[in-house]
Amino acid sequence: MARKIRKVPPKDAFRDAVLMNNQTYIDYLERMKKICLSIFQWENLPPSMNERFLEMCLYYNGQCALLYDDDYGYINTMASDGGYINIYGLPTEVQCYSYRFNQRRSLYMTDTGEEKGQECILVMNNYERIPTSMAVSLFAYRLAEAQRTADVNIKAQRTPILITTDQKQYFTLKKMYEEFDGNTPAIFADKNVISPEALKSLKTDAPFIANDILDYKREIWNEFLTAEGISNLSEKRERLISNEVDSNNELVNLNLQSKLIPRKEACRQFNEKYGLMGDKAINVKVRSDLYNLVKEFESVTSEYNEARRTEETIERGIDG
Repeated sequence: MARKIRKVPPKDAFRDAVLMNNQTYIDYLERMKKICLSIFQWENLPPSMNERFLEMCLYYNGQCALLYDDDYGYINTMASDGGYINIYGLPTEVQCYSYRFNQRRSLYMTDTGEEKGQECILVMNNYERIPTSMAVSLFAYRLAEAQRTADVNIKAQRTPILITTDQKQYFTLKKMYEEFDGNTPAIFADKNVISPEALKSLKTDAPFIANDILDYKREIWNEFLTAEGISNLSEKRERLISNEVDSNNELVNLNLQSKLIPRKEACRQFNEKYGLMGDKAINVKVRSDLYNLVKEFESVTSEYNEARRTEETIERGIDG
């Protein structure tokens, strides 16, 4: 009876690689999400409202609602469009919903004297009401792809060979390679089992490109920070060029304002609707640490410009 040759089982390495790909993507996604949810700080929110849930609704859905309920008091909920679209492209009614809560409210535009429980204020993540999560997922995908490519390239430097053998010796060689991959100082094999004629290796000679990939990752990460309105100049101060710093800060500020302005407008409407003034009025601002960081780079630009003007003055004096 002919001896049956065992079939090669599904490759564990492939499953491990897929798992690592997913874990890398999720890791970058969660890192970016934590940054996005920490940019803005809401002030004087009533105790019955929740800042974390408010920003999460804007992050995932692009909009949320502020309202007053007879049972819960002042609350913030998720929101979806209802009714028809008015002349400004906004819904006339908003479906305000959350866990164990679901009501349809009229959209508040101006003070019409409606009762507290009849209207709601729509908070927009940006003027287009686009969720932040859509762009973040793309940035996380690109970073994960780059990181996994770097991982494979680094691994290729450690094992720059391709081993060829027949199926009979596959499992034996696979076990030996696992010992090699685990940094075993010496590997022993039965000379009667391992046939030199059936064992060959080819050099892959993979070029080392991990450094280039890491530079690419840095560019993607900086692009993400710029899109979220966070200053990200990573060059040393002496290398900064005035125009580059000014251009970066202007783009950062515009992206930041694109999210801050709709939030502030919602605060204004909420205070107007419910008559909140002074210390009771709600407000939203950029967190102080982020603001100070932007100001720090502005001061770098000022120092550079001042030094440049001094140099030009000296040069004109010499030429004169």
